[in-house]
Amino acid sequence: MGDGAPLVSVGWLCVRDGRLLVVRTRGRAAYYLPGGKPEAGESLAQALCREVAEELGMTLVAASIGEAFVVHDRAHGLPGRRLQMHCYRADATGEPRPGREIAETAWVGAGERDRCAPAVQQVIGRLLRGDPDGPEPGR
Repeated sequence: MGDGAPLVSVGWLCVRDGRLLVVRTRGRAAYYLPGGKPEAGESLAQALCREVAEELGMTLVAASIGEAFVVHDRAHGLPGRRLQMHCYRADATGEPRPGREIAETAWVGAGERDRCAPAVQQVIGRLLRGDPDGPEPGR
């Protein structure tokens, strides 16, 4: 899948009524989990809180943040790069609304995984299709 260290990112798992919250950034066709890359000196949990606030205008409840699993896949749109996405569950305040860099949000079900980046397709398999190796559905 390529040489070098993987691209490390974080993603928020928000499932309601059997559908996963995803975002599409401006200029991209595929949907991703809300989240992104940590900045220098940031912990993964800090990066998650910052990214969710920037992308969705929501505040994660720090005491509720827990890592659910890590997804390893190819980095979508970056040929030859690998991705290591740390997926977290957390409670949040507010309702999702697209931030400046987000073109739209969507709630996707198991049958809509082809709308998403490869790593998110793995997440859908684990959360929404009842993969026995995956965790229970998130909040």
